[in-house]
Amino acid sequence: MAKTMKALVKYEAGPGNMEIREVPIPSAGPGEILIKVTIAGICGSDLHIYHSDIAIPVRPPVVTGHEFSGTVAEVGDGVEGFSVGDRVVSETAYHYCGECDFCKEGFYNLCVERKTLGYWYNGIFTSYTVVPAGRVHHIPEGVSDLAAAMTEPLACVCHAVYDLCKIVPGDLVLVSGPGAIGLMAMQVAKAHGATVIVSGTNVDARRLTLAKELGADYAVNIQQENLHDLVMSLSRGYGVDVVLECSGNAAGIDTALNLIKKRGYFTQIGLAGKKIEFDIEKICYKELHFTGSLGSRNHSWRIALKLLAEGKVKLEPLADTILPVTEWKTAFEKFEAKDGCKFMLTPAQDS
Repeated sequence: MAKTMKALVKYEAGPGNMEIREVPIPSAGPGEILIKVTIAGICGSDLHIYHSDIAIPVRPPVVTGHEFSGTVAEVGDGVEGFSVGDRVVSETAYHYCGECDFCKEGFYNLCVERKTLGYWYNGIFTSYTVVPAGRVHHIPEGVSDLAAAMTEPLACVCHAVYDLCKIVPGDLVLVSGPGAIGLMAMQVAKAHGATVIVSGTNVDARRLTLAKELGADYAVNIQQENLHDLVMSLSRGYGVDVVLECSGNAAGIDTALNLIKKRGYFTQIGLAGKKIEFDIEKICYKELHFTGSLGSRNHSWRIALKLLAEGKVKLEPLADTILPVTEWKTAFEKFEAKDGCKFMLTPAQDS
């Protein structure tokens, strides 16, 4: 095994300040697992780290990235249930206190001491990473490495849907924003028996087509079709029962607030990366169940892996751009231009 590996490092605070560097290959300490990265996904938050406009604590220099699948390369002392060669994924909450009220109630995603893989601790845009064994999950048989590498964003969606809103069979659900997260949210809503509308704009043409292929009942380009009329015709004038807002866009949020029915469930999943304006009085006038969603928890990961194992969510079709980590700039640029759906990076061939 080589002593060093190529890694995408945020080497200093401030916009940019990210490059490929040679870093030491780590070893698994007590209670830890060393994982060889198979394939990694780019999250919107990785772009926010690049631009330094994210509120979650980042500690440069740090290897970035947190969505991945891999195989166990080394098991530390005291670790049970895992063997070298096991296919695994890992949660991103590398550290949390375990003692605060949030942790004790299972919502360690909200722990004030939470420190995240790829933000505070070295992440996965590289060849090997070390994580606490308690964060690691086996990949179910029949689930591909490519699909498993997207478990983390799917777990975030599962947290948003299963923990923070309410969808019952027959509900009309609007998914605002047809990016990878939106297409996952659409499939989870469909798994609940909902009728789902996915909305986007001209730049989302390919993504809206993919939404239909993956089971969306309606895929609407709001620059070419009347989303309001469709919603009102399907809902007898009441509006959608649930909004899963995945765009993080002020106009998308405003449109969704106009289209949701009174006492509906509105869950904000997408992050804007900046302050935005919206009409908060609509939340009051409609008595909405309005909530934000942050990350995931153990429960979310178990559900996400179960949905994948049962074939209720298809993730491979989302991964339309796969590049080596050394071409990360191209992947980031294509992501920001929405030139694709889900962008993946493979480890460099370390010498």
